[in-house]
Amino acid sequence: LHVIMIARGKNASDLFPAVVKNVACKNIEVKKLVYVYLVRYAEEQQDLALLSISTFQRGLKDPNQLIRASALRVLSSIRVTIIVPIMMLAIKEAASDMSPYVRKTAAHAIPKLYSLDPEQKDQLIEVIEKLLADKTTLVAGSVVMAFEEVCPERIDLIHKNYRKLCNLLIDVEEWGQVVIINMLTRYARTQFLNPNINVSPLIERCVYSALAKRKPYVMDPDHRLLLRNTKPLLQSRNAAVVMAVAQLYFHLAPKAEVGVIAKALVRLMRSHSEVQYVVLQNVATMTIKRRGMFEPYLKSFYIRSTDPTQIKILKLEVLTNLANETNISTILREFQTYIKSMDKDFVAATIQAIGRCATNIGEVRDTCLNGLVQLLSNRDELVVAESVVVIKKLLQMQPEQHSDIIKHMAKLTDNIQVPMARASILWLIGEYCEHVPKIAPDVLRKMAKSFTNEEDIVKLQILNLAAKLYLTNSKQTKLLTQYVLNLAKYDQNYDIRDRARFIRQLIVPTDKSGALSKYAKKLFLALKPAPVLESPFKDRDHFQLGSLSHLLNAKAGGYQELPDWPESAPDPSVRNVEVKDSVRAGGTVTLRGRAPGGQACGHCSSSDTGSGSESGSEESGSGSESEESEEESESEEEEEDEEDERTKKKKKIEKSKPKKPESAERSECFPFRSMISSINLFIFSSSVDPTPSPQVTPVNNFLLISCPHLLHRITGEGLAVEYCFSRQPFSPDPHMVAVQIQFTNNTSSETKSLHIEDPKLQSGMRIKEFPEIELLPAGESVNVVMGIDFCDSTQAANFQLCTHTRKFFVSIQPPVGELMVPAFLTENEFKKEQGQLMGMNEISEKLNLGEKCQSDHAIVERVTAKANLSRVPCGSEKENRFAGKTVSSGSLVLVTVARKEGGGAQLTVNCEKMVIGTMLVKDILQALTQ
Repeated sequence: LHVIMIARGKNASDLFPAVVKNVACKNIEVKKLVYVYLVRYAEEQQDLALLSISTFQRGLKDPNQLIRASALRVLSSIRVTIIVPIMMLAIKEAASDMSPYVRKTAAHAIPKLYSLDPEQKDQLIEVIEKLLADKTTLVAGSVVMAFEEVCPERIDLIHKNYRKLCNLLIDVEEWGQVVIINMLTRYARTQFLNPNINVSPLIERCVYSALAKRKPYVMDPDHRLLLRNTKPLLQSRNAAVVMAVAQLYFHLAPKAEVGVIAKALVRLMRSHSEVQYVVLQNVATMTIKRRGMFEPYLKSFYIRSTDPTQIKILKLEVLTNLANETNISTILREFQTYIKSMDKDFVAATIQAIGRCATNIGEVRDTCLNGLVQLLSNRDELVVAESVVVIKKLLQMQPEQHSDIIKHMAKLTDNIQVPMARASILWLIGEYCEHVPKIAPDVLRKMAKSFTNEEDIVKLQILNLAAKLYLTNSKQTKLLTQYVLNLAKYDQNYDIRDRARFIRQLIVPTDKSGALSKYAKKLFLALKPAPVLESPFKDRDHFQLGSLSHLLNAKAGGYQELPDWPESAPDPSVRNVEVKDSVRAGGTVTLRGRAPGGQACGHCSSSDTGSGSESGSEESGSGSESEESEEESESEEEEEDEEDERTKKKKKIEKSKPKKPESAERSECFPFRSMISSINLFIFSSSVDPTPSPQVTPVNNFLLISCPHLLHRITGEGLAVEYCFSRQPFSPDPHMVAVQIQFTNNTSSETKSLHIEDPKLQSGMRIKEFPEIELLPAGESVNVVMGIDFCDSTQAANFQLCTHTRKFFVSIQPPVGELMVPAFLTENEFKKEQGQLMGMNEISEKLNLGEKCQSDHAIVERVTAKANLSRVPCGSEKENRFAGKTVSSGSLVLVTVARKEGGGAQLTVNCEKMVIGTMLVKDILQALTQ
């Protein structure tokens, strides 16, 4: 009930004493609700919350990860300095928790503790450094946010984690992606060279030339990695993610590549007005320097009558920035329509936009000026007033050619009452009084008559007009000028009184007049430069796009400056990560070169298995504690004995089977090397602590594991579970990937009721369980097939493997290549489909082929090992084409590898889903360059 009151926005703080008593309740569901309430009111009721702090500390040890996280969240919400040591200890323990969710909560608590006690910064940085090394996507966004809040200047903490963050980015939750992208934008500005700097080699023609030759610019591979991994996020459903990627490309990408963001930003224009406003703010800034990339989308910025005023004005700004000699006629026709609008602020902005177009494009200046003069006869006084102000600025460019317009505007002083417009007319007549010598004195006469009733801005211009006419036509205006100066002498506004005294001393010579009176004409009648009508967004690009500071055009509190590009490239080796001899088990481990039965393939030697493997630096996942040395030695001896027995059994079976030709064997075993997936193993048991997975050691610089276990026989208490992707159709549902699983009972007793329970799947994913295995005798194995719809994602499918006595929480995470089925296309069909998947649906990378990949046969073998694709016929000898479709959605995937001279190649992937395409490019690049 209390939580319902909170959800409805009602104040339930008076019930705090009654609710806090239930924090010790044994019912898990009740305890969760109590923590929800406490998180909401702990900061308001700090004294009462302190009374229960021992209960919160016990909650940090609770077996349920949600309770541990909630307890930490409540503890960090108590804003009392006396418990800072307790909070620090809790955060440190939570940072080492087995649950990624608890570690994520620890990252959220760090900024809270820092704001409470900044002196804890050094200790918090240690925790941040530890969490930055975390390899789960759940933690990444939260710890980067903590980094930005506590120590954004410690850029050295990012070096070792840069590549990992780039690779994890696509799987991080959306708001974490925004934080990471913004941080990496500033990081890249400090670590890479400006890709748009003029780096053409200069020829030294003179011995004394100060210009040294420069090397041609070559983009840092880590710079390219960031651009490549963020590009697919332009298709994100979250507008903030798209905007973050857009600002990253604007600030970091070469000019030739920035254009890809235009289409994504135009797509966001269809969103609600709040998103449109932010997008247009950024587009208006981009069009100042990168006008060309938005010109094809000119019509997308046309204004609708239903648009709010602020959206209309921003669209006007973009249209004005995009105006050039080619499209100005179209834009001016649009502006003519906008002037008829009932929205007066919008009409005024349109008139100003016409003025800017006339200033920037000389060919249409006269046309715009004539159009604005026609508006002077408009019935709406505000339209006329704004036109007068803009005309005044345009006339300053060519006043001698437009004396008729000045005369026409002089007649408007009888009708226009808007102060700014009246002041503009008076300034124009005074500035160019020599062009209208007969009209100017009469205007001064009329203004002198109404001087006392005018606004202050108009009075100041009357004084200026009187001074200028006194200096150029004193015979007609001397008495009028003295009359106006006398009126101003006793005005209520001190600015007007001071101006009158100053002008009198300057233009009316007396014995007391100073030396300045000699230069009165030079002071008042000096030639003034024509005003430059500039966009208000001109100088905003020095702020990071999308930030509050950019929106306000002023530095906001907490804003991190966008660094300048370095003059020389910093050392790229700081981002290199050494592969350790042992890695904590339980993370995502890439398994290669093993057959479904756990034995290495006969044709996959140790030197060859590395060709399809991923480097250890790209592993991700949370770690678990390593085994004690005694347990390791015992388990290894047991494993060796049982492996020998299983090997003997297999040899007997192989003898009874007819031998296959060597080529057939090789074709079967080689593709399997890419079928073994990355796995995450977590064991939930109420009776014992989690048992660690087998030790992982590097071989030939690649991580291999003893056998591809979904569940190791040691952690499974004798039950070993191995799996592979069979690349066979899953008959019950063609949209599912077939996963072959082998259960082996290594115990001396029967295992019963093998089945799947409690699948935890990402949105859209489905699972088809295998039939329950009622009985698995001791020493026997059984194979089953299950189907998983990964929804075209490499996210893991989590579920529990259950027996009649135990439950094991496991997960299957597929390589991107196993999410596809071959598509059989002709050469013409391939070219047609490829032509429809250009632009943002295409990724192209240059590479140097490895020593073992110089032939077509090797390229085909490597590509088909990485991805379940079919080869497409091709007329070119140096080009290999492959085609496939994603299993879940049927999205087309096209791959082209074109060999070049010197061992180089061009890899092109065309894919309807860019997320799939990006990951596929990464895998194929790795396979072909080794």
